[in-house]
Amino acid sequence: MRGPLHLRRRSGSVTGMSHVRPRLAVRGLLLLDDRLLLVNAWPGSQKSDLWCAPGGGVERGQSLPDNLIREFHEETGLTVAVGAPCLVNEFHDPAGTFHQVDVYFRVTLIAGQLDEAWRDPEGVVTERRLVTRAELAGLRVKPDTVAEAAWGTGPMLYDPLEPILR
Repeated sequence: MRGPLHLRRRSGSVTGMSHVRPRLAVRGLLLLDDRLLLVNAWPGSQKSDLWCAPGGGVERGQSLPDNLIREFHEETGLTVAVGAPCLVNEFHDPAGTFHQVDVYFRVTLIAGQLDEAWRDPEGVVTERRLVTRAELAGLRVKPDTVAEAAWGTGPMLYDPLEPILR
């Protein structure tokens, strides 16, 4: 039986509509001596002044915390324990098909220390930096609510869909 709107599916997409699923990623908020760990993640020779929390894409068949432990170590060389989620952020490319949903968790350091010689095996993270809340205010960082999530103690935050920055 057909309702008022009937769309036929063809090859995994809805006829007449593009069907690109959002990418799911996890990120960790690590405070050390009241300073937040941020990374500058731009592969190859690309450079940007945009900073974000360490993390990355979720792999199928692994829990969100397990994905975050793996990604955090790849980008920083640090081993962390994953705590409660504190922020959901989503962003997209209004001119394209990219759409990502990031789930942020508070994390605590279990082992390791920041080392300038550490290299991200995927070559995406080029710099790591610990910043105070005051220093964070002077940086270009995403999402806009990262400070509130990192230093806050309130309920989980939702940062609605925002355009991707380059």
